[in-house]
Order: sequence, then structure tokens, then C-alpha cells
Amino acid sequence: MLRELMTRIRQGHQTADAFPDGPPPAMPERFRGAPEIDPARCKPAACARCVEACPTQAARMEGGELKLDLGRCLFCPACAEACGEGALTFTQDIRLAASKREELVAGAGPRKLATALPEELRALFGRSLKLRQVSAGGCNGCEAEITAMNNVVFDASRFGVQVVASPRHADGLLVTGPVTENMRRALMKTWEATPAPKIVIAAGACAISGGPYRGHPEQHDGVEKFLPVDLYIPGCPPHPLTILDGLLRMIGRIKG
Repeated sequence: MLRELMTRIRQGHQTADAFPDGPPPAMPERFRGAPEIDPARCKPAACARCVEACPTQAARMEGGELKLDLGRCLFCPACAEACGEGALTFTQDIRLAASKREELVAGAGPRKLATALPEELRALFGRSLKLRQVSAGGCNGCEAEITAMNNVVFDASRFGVQVVASPRHADGLLVTGPVTENMRRALMKTWEATPAPKIVIAAGACAISGGPYRGHPEQHDGVEKFLPVDLYIPGCPPHPLTILDGLLRMIGRIKG
């Protein structure tokens, strides 16, 4: 017991109660958030090491410019480490979510972040958002971060966001995993059991694009093949604050 008490004293006050109105939260040094691409340092004609190093083909060249698809990105440092010019780096910016799949592709300059749902849906979900979480073949990484989002540090419930036990009590689905074949039917039955109007959120690289399992015959490269997605939250796995930031933007609690 004494050891636990000493640990709590050393940890101090660890809540995210200043989020989202206060200063940006201090993230661990090893945290990798939104990428930053410096076109002045990028030399695509002479160098494609970052593209070759990417395990999921998230990094690619388009029209002579480096692009990074956050929907495929595992946020491993392989591309940044392969780039000898420092053209590609990862910042500590937690803001990653987007409303459209194509808006997850990052290049030089700012990227468009998630926008709010239509007014009629914000009126329904803006103060109380109940989500049924479906692990469609996930490795439990994203699921663990969603669980952490509801603990006393991040406390999603203070925004009216809750994960519920039944789809019949839910406003939508929070899907993780690449949608394996043996979870496809379960996902669709959960969707059918959710009352309309309803929304779908794809959390993590697997749910968006298949992640490291992309192209495997026993999975379907994400949820978009079966259901209309309203919010994409990239990461492998996404940080609890990244998930919260996306959710709050979707319901209009964060603007800009």
C-alpha cells in the first residue's frame, strides 16, 4: 500500500481537464502526431527513401510532391528516419481526425480537420453522444485507448460522450479493426440494431484502410466498404485526446 501511495504522490495531478479550452496538453517526447512536410527540403527527383521505407504505402509521391496518407499511416518513424534531408517529421499535434477520407492525405501546408455534423444531427448528438464500440478484428490497441478515453484522466463523459453496452441505446458505432470476415456479419447486425439517425466513426488505421493487414484475403480493408463513415480518426492506435478531439469537432464542440 505504501508503494502505491508513493507512486500516486510522484505522479501528481494528471487530468486533462484543461482540454479543449486550455493550452495544448504536454505529450510524451516519443509521441508522434500530425506530420509536417517541408517541400524546400524534399528532393523527390533524387530521393524516394521515405516512400520505400513505408510498410503500408502511406508515403507516396504525387505530381513531384511528397504526400502522407494518414488513413494508412502506422505513425512508425520509418519514413522520417529514412529521410536524410529532414523533409518529413512528426509533430506532437494531436489533431488528426477528418470528415472525409481524402482529407486524411497530408502534404505541404495545413490539412483540413474534421468539421461538424449537419445542424439537425448536432441538435440530437451535441450534448449527449452514445456510441457502441465494435472491435471488428482489432488487436486491442485502439480498444485500449478508447477505454482510456473514459477514465478519470480524459473523462469523455464530461462532454456527454459515452460508450454503451447495447446498439439499441446508441447513436452510432465506433468501429476499430480491419473488419475481418468472421466479424463482418456481427458488424452489420450491430449497425442494423442501432436506431436511426445514426453515425459511424472509424478509429485507427485498420478501421480506415486495413492498416498493416491491408490486402489480406480474410479482412476487408476497413469499415468504409460496408458502412458510410462520418468521422475518420487515424492512428495506430490513436491517442485518447486524438479520439476526443475528433468527436468534439464532429458534434460542434471544437471549431477551427
